[in-house]
Amino acid sequence: MPSAQKPMRYGHTEGHTDVCFDDTGSCIVTCGGDGDVRIWENLDDDDPKSINVGEKAYSCALKNGRLVTAVLNNTVQLHTFPEGAPDGILTRFTMNANHVIFNSDGSKIAAGSSDFMVKVVEVTDSSKQKTFRGHDAPVLSLSFDPRDVYLASASCDGSVRVWKIADQTCTTSWPLLQKCNDVINAKSICRLGWQPGSGKLLAIPVDKAVKLYRRETWDSQLDLSDAFITQPLNVVAWSPSGQYLAAGSVDGSMVVWNVETQECIERMKHEKNYSICGLAWHPKYRQIAYTDTEGNLGLLENVGDGKKPNDKVASAVTKDYNDLFDGEDDDYLNGDMIEPESSPKAGANEDDGDDDDLVPTSGHQRRAIIDDDDNSLDIGLIKANSNLLEKEDDDDQIDGFPALPPSSTQQPFYDGPMPTPRQKPFQSGSTPAHLMHRFMVWNSVGIIRCYNDEQDNAIDIEFHDTSIHHATHLPNSLNHTMADLSTEAVLLACESTEELASKLHCIHFSSWDANKEWTVDMPKDEDIEAICLGQGWAACATSALLVRVFTVGGVQKEIFSLPGPVVSMAGHGEQLMIIYHRGTGFDGDQCLGVQLMELGKKKKQILHGDPLSLTKKSYLVWVGFSAEGTPCYVDSEGIVRMLNRGLGNTWIPVCNTREHCKGKSDHYWVVGIHENPQQLRCIPCKGARFPPTLPRPAVAILSFKLPYCQVTTEKGQMEEQYWRSVVFHNHVDYLSENGYELDENAKSQSVKEQQELLMKLFALSCKLEREFRCVELADLMTQNVVSLAIKYASRSRRLNLAQRLSEMAVEKASELASAAEDEEEEEDFRKHLNAGYSRTATEWGRPPGRNVQRDQEMEDEEEADACEEAEETREVHKQRPNPFAKGVTSAEVTTPKSVVITSSSQGRVNPFKVSSNKKDPVVPSANVLDTMSKYSKKTSLSGSRAANKQNPPVIKPLIPKPKSKQASAASFFQARTPNSSEKTVEEREEKAGNESHEVKVTPQENTENRRPKTGFQMWLEENRANILADNPDLNEAEVIKEGMSRFRMLTSEERMVWTEKAKGGTVNDSTEDKKRKRPPADENEGKKNQEQKSEDSNLSKKAKPLDQSTNARLSAFAFKQS
Repeated sequence: MPSAQKPMRYGHTEGHTDVCFDDTGSCIVTCGGDGDVRIWENLDDDDPKSINVGEKAYSCALKNGRLVTAVLNNTVQLHTFPEGAPDGILTRFTMNANHVIFNSDGSKIAAGSSDFMVKVVEVTDSSKQKTFRGHDAPVLSLSFDPRDVYLASASCDGSVRVWKIADQTCTTSWPLLQKCNDVINAKSICRLGWQPGSGKLLAIPVDKAVKLYRRETWDSQLDLSDAFITQPLNVVAWSPSGQYLAAGSVDGSMVVWNVETQECIERMKHEKNYSICGLAWHPKYRQIAYTDTEGNLGLLENVGDGKKPNDKVASAVTKDYNDLFDGEDDDYLNGDMIEPESSPKAGANEDDGDDDDLVPTSGHQRRAIIDDDDNSLDIGLIKANSNLLEKEDDDDQIDGFPALPPSSTQQPFYDGPMPTPRQKPFQSGSTPAHLMHRFMVWNSVGIIRCYNDEQDNAIDIEFHDTSIHHATHLPNSLNHTMADLSTEAVLLACESTEELASKLHCIHFSSWDANKEWTVDMPKDEDIEAICLGQGWAACATSALLVRVFTVGGVQKEIFSLPGPVVSMAGHGEQLMIIYHRGTGFDGDQCLGVQLMELGKKKKQILHGDPLSLTKKSYLVWVGFSAEGTPCYVDSEGIVRMLNRGLGNTWIPVCNTREHCKGKSDHYWVVGIHENPQQLRCIPCKGARFPPTLPRPAVAILSFKLPYCQVTTEKGQMEEQYWRSVVFHNHVDYLSENGYELDENAKSQSVKEQQELLMKLFALSCKLEREFRCVELADLMTQNVVSLAIKYASRSRRLNLAQRLSEMAVEKASELASAAEDEEEEEDFRKHLNAGYSRTATEWGRPPGRNVQRDQEMEDEEEADACEEAEETREVHKQRPNPFAKGVTSAEVTTPKSVVITSSSQGRVNPFKVSSNKKDPVVPSANVLDTMSKYSKKTSLSGSRAANKQNPPVIKPLIPKPKSKQASAASFFQARTPNSSEKTVEEREEKAGNESHEVKVTPQENTENRRPKTGFQMWLEENRANILADNPDLNEAEVIKEGMSRFRMLTSEERMVWTEKAKGGTVNDSTEDKKRKRPPADENEGKKNQEQKSEDSNLSKKAKPLDQSTNARLSAFAFKQS
């Protein structure tokens, strides 16, 4: 190589060492960890002059015969040069200054300190000081703009800021570096440099490349990189002419570029590969002095003379985009962050050895993606800054670089979308692994913290509820970096080292035996990347793209392959959710997939690697389950999404935490989600993405809000509330299917709340005269609410609407009637399975991916039935002539008109409940709403779920309402039930009176409507004609009475034959009979069944099969009451 590298000289004790030339270049000045400043006439000077400036010197700068040093006692001092006489203290900080620099004319100095401050001080009058506040961590380095307008600073908070000196404001900030908590932990000290002269470019060493940002527009002009650089760059230095840029890395590599051509003209290696921490160009000659972290001084001469360096190391300069996937694409797939080039000649750092410095990014405003944002180093701006080719303005030609000359080596310029670096695996609820004090996990069970400092490496486990387990302190000798916590166990994992394999360690504290811990070693070269715990199992995902499942006691279970590298995983109960890279994302977007599995008795996959929806240019920051077991995740833009099981397992955004943040750089760090009550538990982080371990962060509770349109209007607000209620109650169905006991009140509460909102929306649409919309809303209502809606419509004089609603009610009923018939067959079968929760036959056979919304509606309807039943009984209760029952003979349904009136005046009439006060048996009568009431039966077990959630309404004794002519030819049997404390719905109460019977209505009573006919009903149908022939002037009720007395005259055998006949057609009746020990007198049959059903339904919650004697006792009880 043309440049000469002289052997290095020992200058200072080991530690950070700084170097500069004096103004004329006659001597080299160094300072170091021994507190001395040494003045070398040249590299061979065996007796350099020494000035002691303090216990330890961090940085020195020299101009106009003044030497400035930053020393251990937190001061910035001035000495005369070369005499070395102390000349006063320029400024003080509360911690040591890390870097001092002069401006171009030597009139001001700038210093950046570990107390997050930057100060600019006049050298001649140190009382003139300006302080720049804004960094959230120690300041690493500074650079004055040659024109004295701006000051650039880099900090451990991961940002590089540009300040306007005049008004001390921050002009721009880029999140380019990896975050750390102190200078000694920084991957790079990031010495910045403005281009001398014009100050048009600011050079920033970012990972393995130098990013050049353009003055005023502050956009990334280009990146300089080279395949020779395999480790992060520490320092950059411009040649005095501004034509060349030198950079030194933490492993001792040095390179020099010609900035204009972006060509690498020198490549040098430190003789011992020590980290380069100081670089200085000679003011006149092509020499570079450099120092390392061991206190040595070296010199490069004749830099950039002659030809290009030999091409032993292929320069990455001319690589084009396609090379990313050419040969070296393995690194990409292994999660190494490849720098997307932003110019035809910017290099891709393929020899990316150090893949822990992950830095994903997003478009213009670079955002580092990282383990929970810890390593925020930045990777090349994702949008290719192609403005190199078409320069914006011609003044660019002055200095900086002219438009690129076409060179023979240049390949066609790729200007398409750039691949996004892949996000690294992370544990939800953890903070970055490189921090000394960090959260390993914070979830709804407890908190695991890790302390890793000089004194010790330990793990603290704390439980929110100490009744689960007491707090624990563990040594962390294996250096565990991942943790998860459940109510049964603590799971820890560490990565492999050269000697030790990657290990999974479980502390099963809920075990009842004495051995509570177990450890499993992974196979060679397989590292654990994510772990999680469920109920009775633990799982880990490894770098071999495998997921390994274990029991919580340590038995190895299933193993399966993942389609891509894991990002994170979460467990809850039997559910396991895994997020992984489905492919390569472009332009700042991640390309993730999600698998959701159930590891219970029946193992199945619910989501088969579906794409995971993320906000544009964001990445995943949290994934987990709500306390009720619904999968959720959060992206870096603060959007919380939840699985909507009611819409075919789609994801719905339920909250935007950014809406609650005050500042742009504030974030919420999610720790848990609850659906009932609706709470998002998270920790507010001011100016950061994650909280510090001390002081202990406080948890805030945010509310959910679905992003519906126009939520400022009443309509939008109610729609949002309704659908939010629906989404947040989907878990009820899911849990009940999986055999959990449920709080019935909560369920009925939610249904009530939803129906109230629908009714309000209905009323609002009515007012606005949007009748079509009213019908659409009624479609979502349960049946009893539809009858309220019908009433409301007719009272608002909207008869057309009321009529359409009644037609809809009839249709709804008949549609569901068919579905409900199948239920009965499964009733017994289900009871034996203790599946007391499964509500409908359809749902029974459906996989969990079923349409919950529909179930929701069916449940709603069941509830409706219960209430509607109640209304019917109320109306039917008095025996008033029914103006709408046509003639005794008539079998047709009356005209829709009358239907409307019926419904509007009194709710619906149940045609099958006909009796006199002598408790006549139930008789089929042709009536207006035959078709509608057909539907109302639900199987006892199924219906009971919905119903018992609402307090079963009790129909109070009724008095006839003088106004209403409405009545039906029949009354209903009422059994007095002991537990008649519950209240009914409002309108029912108007009717309370002193009638001596009360009816406890449970959804089973609807079963009356669609119950297959009794023997008496069949007999009456056949013999009605005879009765009418004998007594042509009887009305319907009298026909039934007469029929009753004739039926009683039959012998018991004949009556049995009819009963058998009635039973023959339906499984239902036979099951009913099995339940009843004795064949009851017909008059009580209907009532008893109801009675039993209501009792059964109460029992069914606990899913215990009823034994025969219970049934017998229940029916006997009902019998006595009557």
